[in-house]
Amino acid sequence: MTEGWVKVEAGGGEELLLQVGGIWDARNVTRLDPQLRGLGPAANITLDLSQLERLDTAGAWLLFRTLKEYRNRGGRAEVTGLTTSIEAMLEQVAANDTPAEIEPPRPNALRAMVEDVGGGAVDVVIEAKQQIAFLGLLLETLARSIRHPSRLRLVPLVHHMEQVGFNALPIVGLISFLIGVVLAYQGATQLQRFGAEIFVVNLIAVSVLREIAILLTAIVVAGRSGSAFTAEIGSMVVNEEVDAMRTLGLDPMEVLVLPRVLALVITLPLLAFFADMMGLFGGMLMCWGALDISPALFLERLQDAVSPWSFWVGIIKAPFFAFLIAMVGCLEGLRVTRSAESVGQQTTRSVVTSIFLVIVVDALFSIFFATVGV
Repeated sequence: MTEGWVKVEAGGGEELLLQVGGIWDARNVTRLDPQLRGLGPAANITLDLSQLERLDTAGAWLLFRTLKEYRNRGGRAEVTGLTTSIEAMLEQVAANDTPAEIEPPRPNALRAMVEDVGGGAVDVVIEAKQQIAFLGLLLETLARSIRHPSRLRLVPLVHHMEQVGFNALPIVGLISFLIGVVLAYQGATQLQRFGAEIFVVNLIAVSVLREIAILLTAIVVAGRSGSAFTAEIGSMVVNEEVDAMRTLGLDPMEVLVLPRVLALVITLPLLAFFADMMGLFGGMLMCWGALDISPALFLERLQDAVSPWSFWVGIIKAPFFAFLIAMVGCLEGLRVTRSAESVGQQTTRSVVTSIFLVIVVDALFSIFFATVGV
């Protein structure tokens, strides 16, 4: 038995005759592989296997790969001198010619964590940049509408005021009422230990008026109205209605965004006032039932415990929260791509971002009011 060998003969035109012989097994493939890879650029090839003594799967793979390369070029690849065993071996190799994906190397855990943190920081910077750019565009549109009041669309403004304001009264009132009840009950439970039940009025008044009522109202509005803004505008993007507006010479910022922002800025302070009253009402009823503090005594104590600034602190926050919620909701709606899946993703993103910004701004307001002594 002789070692495997390859003999190449050029035929007429672009024909190539490839003769192989000897033993083609795993011991010889390293030596034979460069010879097969160095074949000329002929279009057609004839493979003569009549002098092949022995073949295993490694050698069969080299022969099959050579034939496959010429066939993939669009040329003709024929085989002569086949025996039953060699033909079966080539068929077996061809049947198992399926690409296998190589598992990528696992990254270092520390490196992956650092990359995730860095990628998240970059995403935050990009998001902040886009929101600031949208804020500038929104302020420009608002200034243009102030200079030319006829450009302001009153009918959509009133419609959105009804949607985000009047229609939100039941849920905002119910939540604020229940929060007032909970605060009164929990405060009474703790203050009874010290015989200071009357100070539960102070607890309810300060917490509801300064923080709880406006914060819960903003969160409810973000989940209810902010998400609705994103879904409505996003659906218009999917249906190419926004592109149609631009084609007609209409500015989507004036038609879609500005009425929604102004409607929420106008109505959220009113919702906050309503939430304040419902929270105090719920606390008053709980104090009357659990602590036997009559409504008259509750109101008298309320006047002594609450300064005007305790009320105005919550109301002052409302327009800022409303502006953030509406701006984020409209921005995420305009970011929607032309797919239903994108509408859901951007709606979720709108709610999460709005609530996050509301809480951050509320914390900044708390620090500011504490610094100025309000």
